[in-house]
Amino acid sequence: MMGMVTGFWVTQIVRAAAEYNLADHLASGMSTPEEIAEAESTDPDATRRLMRACASLGLMTSGDSVHYVGTSLLNTLHKDAPNSLYYFALSQSAPGHWLSWGRFPDAVRTGKHQVQAAHGDATIFDYFASHREEASYFTESMTNLSVTAAANIAAVLATEGVNLALDVGGASGHVIRAMMRINPELHGGVFDLPHIIPTAADAAQADGLATRFTVVGGDFFEEIPPADLYVLKHILHDWDDDKCVRILKNCQSSLVHGGRVAVVDHLVGEIGEPGFTPLMDMNMLGMTGGRERAMSEFDALFAAASLRRVKVNTAGPYVVIEAQSA
Repeated sequence: MMGMVTGFWVTQIVRAAAEYNLADHLASGMSTPEEIAEAESTDPDATRRLMRACASLGLMTSGDSVHYVGTSLLNTLHKDAPNSLYYFALSQSAPGHWLSWGRFPDAVRTGKHQVQAAHGDATIFDYFASHREEASYFTESMTNLSVTAAANIAAVLATEGVNLALDVGGASGHVIRAMMRINPELHGGVFDLPHIIPTAADAAQADGLATRFTVVGGDFFEEIPPADLYVLKHILHDWDDDKCVRILKNCQSSLVHGGRVAVVDHLVGEIGEPGFTPLMDMNMLGMTGGRERAMSEFDALFAAASLRRVKVNTAGPYVVIEAQSA
């Protein structure tokens, strides 16, 4: 229980380790707190104490209490490491999430997210619009988390005979680009807010996919362009049921005959089942007003949008639920 109660201490220790680039400095050959303090303009004694705490958490080791070596756990905080959690560590511990989570009991009492109470913004996305550095941390963290997930999702989503697959709210389009790499005949694209889609276009160009790739700016609460396959990864969990139904109805109304909607999210399991999903559900409660859902809850959303579930696959920590027009 002491570990649970003081868990937020660990969060901020990891944040400092990321912010002061401990993983990169140790990998570059620096080994002492004094060297890192000089490089980062931090207090030498405080830096020594931070690194001692990091060693107690398994982030680094020291054979002589003077020189330190990073562990594989610390390596996840390299900015350019595969599956890096550097930006995730920064975004989750920054004020946008941190101060909203500080009001979590109010979220339970009211059933409402606490971003507005903590910051005065209607949603966390509105907050990010005026806090661009934090927004960049969040965007980069989602990109990092999507790299491995994209390959897993692409491996279970059949695209033979699909003319256009559209990543709805897909940001830089990791999932759709992974699908296009598997199927060289597939045309894909990203539908997202106008200020986001240039990132997807640049990523497709860098991947050599530009001739088969399209970007469309818009609002998925208003209208979604026609496609054979819509992919909604980590979209529905951000929103309440009414907004989810609106998104799905817009997909259904524009879906090419015989097409599919693929929802990619965490799946709520049995009560007491250990795992990340129940914790993510609490994050959605406090941060967005959304929720993680059980299969019966997804089915209810599909039915309300004139869709029916036709297939389910597992892709790493996610479930990929395919639906067609009812």
